[in-house]
This record gives sequence, C-alpha cells and structure tokens, in this order.
Amino acid sequence: MVVGDVTTGTDVLVIGAGPGGYVAAIRAGQLDLDVTLVERDAYGGACLNRGCIPSKALITGSKLAHDAGNAEDLGIHANPAVDLSQMMNWKDGVVDGLTGGVEKLCKANGVNLVEGTAEFSGEKSVRVVHGGEGQGSESIDFEHCIIATGSRPIQVPGFEFDGEHVISAEAALDLQTVPDELVVVGAGYIGMELAGVYARLGTDVTVIEMLDDVLPPYEDDVSRVVRKHAEELGVEFHFGYTAEDWEQSGDGVVVTAAPAAADGGEAAEAEEQEVLELSGDKVLVAVGRQPVTDTMDLEAAGIESDENGFIQTDDRARTEKDHIFAVGDVAGEPMLAHKASTEGQVAAEVIAGEPSAVDYQAMPAAVFTSPEIGTVGLTADEAEEQGFEPITGKFPFNASGRAMTANETDGFVRIVADEPSGFVLGAQIVGPEASELVAELGLAIEMGATLEDIASTVHTHPTLAESTMEAAENALGHAIHTLNR
Repeated sequence: MVVGDVTTGTDVLVIGAGPGGYVAAIRAGQLDLDVTLVERDAYGGACLNRGCIPSKALITGSKLAHDAGNAEDLGIHANPAVDLSQMMNWKDGVVDGLTGGVEKLCKANGVNLVEGTAEFSGEKSVRVVHGGEGQGSESIDFEHCIIATGSRPIQVPGFEFDGEHVISAEAALDLQTVPDELVVVGAGYIGMELAGVYARLGTDVTVIEMLDDVLPPYEDDVSRVVRKHAEELGVEFHFGYTAEDWEQSGDGVVVTAAPAAADGGEAAEAEEQEVLELSGDKVLVAVGRQPVTDTMDLEAAGIESDENGFIQTDDRARTEKDHIFAVGDVAGEPMLAHKASTEGQVAAEVIAGEPSAVDYQAMPAAVFTSPEIGTVGLTADEAEEQGFEPITGKFPFNASGRAMTANETDGFVRIVADEPSGFVLGAQIVGPEASELVAELGLAIEMGATLEDIASTVHTHPTLAESTMEAAENALGHAIHTLNR
C-alpha cells in the first residue's frame, strides 16, 4: 500500500542528523521549540557512522597492535596476530552504541524524528520522501529551517568508487582483511590517517600527492614530523604527482601517476619526474570532501550555493533567507564536527531569540595521525599579517619526562602570543595526545589569557601538559627544561 502525502507543521525543521543537525535539534528542543529532524541515512551522520568515530577506533586498534609488536626496547617481545574482521566488529559496536545514544537523546528532548530525504518545495516547506518501496512521502511546513546535510567524499574523474578496486575512506573503514598493498591518492588528513592505520597493520602503503608535502594546510615543521614518522612505518611517498588512470591487474590494481602541472605543486627534489606505475590490492582515493547541497532543490527555497556547493552564512549561521540556517560542512570550511555542533547550537539559540553567535577565533583542529596534530588560533605569520607583534615559545617533547616514559618523543608544543600584551593568539602542537593538549590553549584564547597566566599555572608532574607551561615560559625567556632562545 502506498502511503498518501500528508502535511504537518513544525517550528524548527532540521535537515540532517549529523553533529550539526542533531545538536541543533536537541538544543532547540531544550529551548521549548517544536522540532522535527529529518535524516535519510543514519543518526550521527558521516562523522559518527563513516568518519570521525570509526576511523579513531581503527587508529586505536592498529596502534595497539603495532606498539605491542615493536616494543623490544622496553623488554617486550610480541608478535600480535590481527583479526581485522573482529576489529571491525568492535568498531561497529562503538558506532552502534553512539548512534543509538543520539537517537535516544533526540527523543528525550522532544525531537520528532522523520526518516527520509527532504527537498524544498517552497521557502517555508519541504517534501520528505520516505525510503523503501511504497513508503510514500509527506510535506512539512516550517517557521525556521536548519540545513545540516554534511558532505561526501570527492570522486576523481576516472577513479569513481566501485567499492572493490577503487575505494573511498568510508569503504576503507569496513575492510575485512588487511591488504598486502594499498595505493592512497591524497596526503591530506584523511589519506594520512588511513595510511597510518594500514601501515601499522602491515600493509605496504604508497601515497600519491600532487603537492610537495603531506598535510598542506599545516606549517612545514609540523607536517615534517608526521611525514618522517610515516616513512619510518614504511609508507612510500610520491610528491608532485597526480593519479591519471588505473587498470585491473589480477585481483589488484595498477595506478598510473604522472608529474603534476607546474601550478599544482612542485615535486620533491629527489623525485624523478617520470610516469609511475604503482601496484596495489586497492586504490584509496582521499582527496577531500564536498558539501551535500545538490539534493534539496535549494532554488525552491530561494537560496544559492557558491561554485563549490557551499551555502554562505553569517556568524549566526543565517543564510540569505533569515529564517533558513546552514551549519557544518555545507556552510564551508573548516569541515570539522565540533564546528558543526557549535554552529548548530548557535542556530537553535538564534531561532529562540537568544543573543548567540559563532566565535571562530578559538576553533581548534586536530589530525589523528601518528603523532597527532592539534592547532588553534593563529600561526606567527597569520598574527603578523593581522597587525600583531608575535612572539613564540616552543617546548620539544624529547625534553618531556612524561613523553619519554610513554616512548613518544617526536614533536613539540608552540605557543604564539602578542609580545606587547602577552595575550595568547594561537598554538601548534604535534606529538602525543596533541588533540587533547590543544584544549588548554583554546581555553586560553577564549578567556584572553596571557603567557604569564599559563606559565604561572602549576601543572601536574610528570605530564604532557607541562609542555604547554614550558612553552609559555620559553616565550617569556625563562623556561627551565629547554634552552631559551
């Protein structure tokens, strides 16, 4: 039986239940608004189901196996056997627990959940098509709408995902056996995280990158630490190359890579600029993500996306239509789950009449490579461009007692401050637990803390967090456990 089209109404319609959408819906419910949340796939979105959470689970599992098998210096001799299928089952259990939690939280906050794909039919209405044959559709009228449809992996022409030979990052998080060889296209954060996972599990990994180093948004001394560690794991890099084509070879693939165009990145000096043929069991294409804004008929709502598919918003997450908001990946870079959640919360509060706005000044970012990267605020160059007089303080982890006892001494903490005032402007951390350590620096920027505030705050010994205090002291010229420059 086909269910007929019915029309319902709501104060706030949220499209997409990822980290931006479900947070917006819950916050709106807390503010006593009538909320309807439409999701066509899975609660938690790409982050929880196919990105952030499953990838971090596999990073943990692969690191545990690798560390156990490479701890002879500590007197530990082991040869762990990895059952990837079982590791994937554990990962799926983590994901299922969290997605179930999101659904329960939404219901507990009075959010009406609707499964289906939403498409605008006017400036204040959508049509939701339910999945499954004969499930029909419904129309929803709204006073306010929050678009939170997220993003999808970018496909490279000629390398369309087939799930068998050419795979996306999402598919790489569901493999049931460890590949002998893996070709990775793209040395951004997704490619580098997954290259690390499979290299630690014993795969011979080759990375093709059109630019001249890994992790292009980060400063050279930060990315260099990550690249060096990946090379020690056996990852082979070909910089200044683009993937041109691939063909099946037996059960695997052969990828043809050609020198990149001059304006697309310079090759490393040591790289011979000739066409390469690289073999692997599979080729993982990880060249970035693009917003999902082409499924909603934005034009019907009177909204335009830019040439890259992003929806322009202000600091209150409003689009060009004041009653329609956009949060998360669809609202532009940076594509970060916590940025999406922040924008979602702000959107809900603005709709409820609260004086809320997004402050991007202290928006942190993390890369879960080995070692990790954590950044927040401005670099020294950015601070100078904005008219500050930057001063930096740096503390290397090889001078940290806790890092040494954890056998993880690569990297450093760097703090950027304004020299005349001492206010903390930014930080760059590469090393153990960088994703956790950066929170202290984000709080410092948010609260307007100075170098003196951090340096005079007693930090527990022995901890990695002491490195933050030492970096502040170094900027002030009186670090105890590293040379002052």
